[in-house]
Amino acid sequence: MFKKAKKFPLLMTTLAMTVVLAACGSGSDTAGSTDNKLSGSILAVGSSALQPLVDQAGQDFMEVEGNEEITVQVQGGGSGTGLTQVADKQADIGNSDVFAEEKLDAEQAKTLVDHQVAVVGMSVVANKDVGVNDLTQQQLVDIFTGKITNWKEVGGADQKIVIVNRPASSGTRATFEKYALGQSAPELQGSIQEDSSGTVKKIITETPGAIGYLALSYLDDSITAIKYNGVEATVENIQTGEYAVWAYEHMYTNGEPNEVVKAFLDYMLSDDIQKTYVVDLGYIPVSDMQVVRDAEGNITEK
Repeated sequence: MFKKAKKFPLLMTTLAMTVVLAACGSGSDTAGSTDNKLSGSILAVGSSALQPLVDQAGQDFMEVEGNEEITVQVQGGGSGTGLTQVADKQADIGNSDVFAEEKLDAEQAKTLVDHQVAVVGMSVVANKDVGVNDLTQQQLVDIFTGKITNWKEVGGADQKIVIVNRPASSGTRATFEKYALGQSAPELQGSIQEDSSGTVKKIITETPGAIGYLALSYLDDSITAIKYNGVEATVENIQTGEYAVWAYEHMYTNGEPNEVVKAFLDYMLSDDIQKTYVVDLGYIPVSDMQVVRDAEGNITEK
């Protein structure tokens, strides 16, 4: 009897420790834990300006130990599409260059939770042969409203201006019109409209006289980045607020995210992403900004 009595507490202690250890491993929100593998799928839809960053981060996220059973799918379609789909619960994340209030009605916008993951600068870009590298706000307004139709009118080559615009659902277009033009631009006859930033860049590269606008992450030597009111679109100028054509990159969820989506959003804000891909792909970490901007467009110092 005495020997059996000694074994019984030992067995109960072992069982209790097992239960405690199991409980500790079941409540973690941290993706990648070997004690608590997450599984599921994430669909992120919207901004093509944000797409390269989310796509790259998504690929890396799926390779983190413990995330092997998570699938991340990233699609473009424009900020309006992303916001609409996340509001309708057709997507887990709505990627957007604009605040939800700028695209959705007030009731829809209230249901969404904003996760700001980066800042994106927008630059006016043109074909390399136009002969212009600086435009004022008024000159841009006149070009995008059809009052100026030849580059020679702004000191460039004697060449017809070809506008490459974005669709109405595009957050890049909304940012450009709000902060560069200060007004909406009409759909002009003869202009080209493309949804993908990559396609816009290709068209401008190949089309004589073409002008459009792209996120800084798409800029390279194949196109001319045009100064705005004499100010170059650089990271430093955006951080200080000297260059005005920029926006936050939002990843909206419908209500608070579930465990799997939260793990991905946390990963987007981790040093692994913020100090590598955010910078390397031409975005700016939100933490590096010296100014803040509200939904009305007002810029103030932090």
